[in-house]
Amino acid sequence: MDKAALRRALIEERLNLPDRLQRSDLLQQVMRIWLVNRPDTVIGAYWPIKGEFDPLPALHRWKEDGELLDEPQRRRIGLPVVNKVHKTLTFHAWHPGCLMEEDAYGIPKPKDTEVIVPTLLFVPCVGYAPGGYRLGYGGGFYDRTLATLQPKPFTVGLGFTHGYLDDFEPEEFDLPLDGILNDNGLVWPV
Repeated sequence: MDKAALRRALIEERLNLPDRLQRSDLLQQVMRIWLVNRPDTVIGAYWPIKGEFDPLPALHRWKEDGELLDEPQRRRIGLPVVNKVHKTLTFHAWHPGCLMEEDAYGIPKPKDTEVIVPTLLFVPCVGYAPGGYRLGYGGGFYDRTLATLQPKPFTVGLGFTHGYLDDFEPEEFDLPLDGILNDNGLVWPV
């Protein structure tokens, strides 16, 4: 399997999905419903690039909903910041309107906000497969980060239905996700 060619094809398909906005709306709903009974108060996510699903509106709503509970919760959202030396990620507090700057890859990251440790981590999927395996961009940042985080956060991939790969073969260092959500609902675990 030529993973580089597969990535390029899936990204191109995703960028050209004629109904990508409708799929995004559906996945926003799926994500919000899925989060209702989660106990987490610190969630890590990502800044969407290359036509990825944007999890931030649903997470901002989740954060606001925490303030309306009978016993209000201070919920936090973190976005990744790349450590160029170790090629891992740390998560820095994010909220709408916080100052942002570009990282080494041109992706916006929070500027000068505190490091937070998520108990739930949403990761973008270029593609995904049975068993909870994810095809990312090939840099290994999430796998290296998850190998070092203690305690390990609950990991959930986010992607559109077009990214499902029935015959994907994970490599020995690929770590399965704990769950995967797409615009149809929960696809892993089945």
